[in-house]
Amino acid sequence: MRLPALAPICLAAALTAACDGENSVRISATETQAENPGVLKVIDTLQCPETIGVLTRKGSAHDGGDQCLYTGPRGAEVSLKLVRLDDQPIETILDRFEQDLMQSMPHTAASLAASQEEAAARAAADAASGEAEAATDQARDAAAEAAGESARVRAPGLAVDAEGDRANVRLPGLTVDAEGDQASVRIGGFSIEADDSSGTVDVSSANETVSVQARDDAAEIRTRVPGDAVRTTYILTDNRPADQGWRLVGFEARGPSGGPVVIAVVHAKDRNSDGVFDSAKDLVTLNVGE
Repeated sequence: MRLPALAPICLAAALTAACDGENSVRISATETQAENPGVLKVIDTLQCPETIGVLTRKGSAHDGGDQCLYTGPRGAEVSLKLVRLDDQPIETILDRFEQDLMQSMPHTAASLAASQEEAAARAAADAASGEAEAATDQARDAAAEAAGESARVRAPGLAVDAEGDRANVRLPGLTVDAEGDQASVRIGGFSIEADDSSGTVDVSSANETVSVQARDDAAEIRTRVPGDAVRTTYILTDNRPADQGWRLVGFEARGPSGGPVVIAVVHAKDRNSDGVFDSAKDLVTLNVGE
């Protein structure tokens, strides 16, 4: 059986074992059903303690209490901002912050953009050849069956159907549908959509949506908590440093739907951020809550 069809079966087996290979991706998701996120505060000015976590404030608050600057380990920088919406959609404001951060790591942004362009080109080529593939499906399926490249397994609570690069797996609480480079996985309350051709993985649940695009040593990660309030995280990271040495940039944005929104913008020279991102989140929490 070819690898694309084997991968979903391997994922199913991973409930009790592990699938190993030279190149692997592991996605872990934990959903806590404790309390719903609290109501976020409306504030007029920032609270900027002298120190918090690994961060130390530079000077005093700026712009009438709307901005504070912090430094962290290895030259890391955090800018805490109070952003008033002024009738602008929050998506527009956050997109502007993302674009600014991409300019801090242009080689990373370019690498990920190239990955998307390549995926789009492959999709166009696939669409163009779709008609021809449809005409040969019957012959290919017959050949695959003759070559033993198909599998059908039935057991109590388990159903596996695989043929060529297509596979369907059913287990209690787990559903996998895969074809070629794409896979759709349902695990309990989680939904995972993966596209290997573009290097993207989207994970969603009732409590949070996570989108990841990765290529080589670079990754772009977005998380969002559903609801009226703003609870968004953005991270752009790369093992290859930018000209200023940044290996991780991003922001934590949180605030009531009508604003103002508190945004902590992070620039770090360590991909693990040396605790800088966690401390930046603590700053946001101090000001508007969880």
